[in-house]
Amino acid sequence: MDRNIPPQRYYRSGVEMIRMADMCMKDNNLEYAYFLYVKFITIFVEKIRNHPQFDTVPLKDKEHNQQTLRKVLPKAEELKKQLLEQYQTELNKYMEDVKEREKIEKERQKREELEKLREEEERKNKLAALAAVKAAKAALTVTIEDDKSKKISTILSKPITPSIDITAQTSKEKPIIDRSTKPSLLCDTFTLRDIILPTKLMHNFLMLAFTNTMNNKETCGILAGKLEKNRLLVTHLLIPEQTGSPDSCVTHNEEDIFDYQDQHNLITLGWIHTHPTQTAFLSSVDLHTHCAYQLMMAEAIAIVCAPKYDETGFFILTPEYGLEFIANCRETGFHPHPTDPPLYTKAKHCKLDVTAVIEVVDLRRK
Repeated sequence: MDRNIPPQRYYRSGVEMIRMADMCMKDNNLEYAYFLYVKFITIFVEKIRNHPQFDTVPLKDKEHNQQTLRKVLPKAEELKKQLLEQYQTELNKYMEDVKEREKIEKERQKREELEKLREEEERKNKLAALAAVKAAKAALTVTIEDDKSKKISTILSKPITPSIDITAQTSKEKPIIDRSTKPSLLCDTFTLRDIILPTKLMHNFLMLAFTNTMNNKETCGILAGKLEKNRLLVTHLLIPEQTGSPDSCVTHNEEDIFDYQDQHNLITLGWIHTHPTQTAFLSSVDLHTHCAYQLMMAEAIAIVCAPKYDETGFFILTPEYGLEFIANCRETGFHPHPTDPPLYTKAKHCKLDVTAVIEVVDLRRK
């Protein structure tokens, strides 16, 4: 747990964590659902009370969290039993397949050994036949009379066909192909799932941000959506109350965002913002902003729109280095970071869909 992240954000993330877990259950992704339930239990049973700002969390949030915990604990326990049974079934199937493959392999080796023995026996028989033919030819040559030698030599010069077909090749059985395959073991469900983005999202956002862009002010929005068939679908673009400057954007009244997401059962999938005069990249402030999103959801993306350069970037912190580095960085405001190894990279799990629909919800107070 990062003590620099306000505890209220953990409580908010907990709400979305359970929402995501319930979606996984409906999607029959039991492993990831269990992972989220356990993560929720670990945070709010073992760790959250050690946060230095724990006392600042509103009582109603704590009470709601406790109610959720009472529901999640038995649900997680039941899911654990279900998964253990599933794993045992898969293990038994795997062991049966291993035994079957071992049986097939032993039979194949046995056939090969028998084939070698048969070939060796045939080779010995052929050698014996050749030796007999040579011996017969030698005996005839010695006992033939001189006056008949030419005739006999003429006869012997013709090829003698032995009673055994020396050159016959034994037909081999076709090898049995082992078509058994390794049982489909559990896939790595914790790799990054695809995030599906409507292609028109960026255009709609830039149109909405046009006035701010002309005034050299950044604009930001929240990407929200749902889980469907193990893919994360961005369905809503939420524009919170905010204050923009040439190089930053600060949101206000985040409760409006939370209320809307709760009413429409949406999960947070990332954020989007403009760079009115710069190229598409993540500044040091952007890196810290995005870190909070990615810590809560590994697939969360940061989209940067740079209209002046007609650029759009889709980024994530590098999971193997950047995420931990930024999480442990205690600097605030704009400050330098090392660039090697890179702290962020292109979000390759981000897929654009020209047919997908995006709903834009502007929560700014006019």
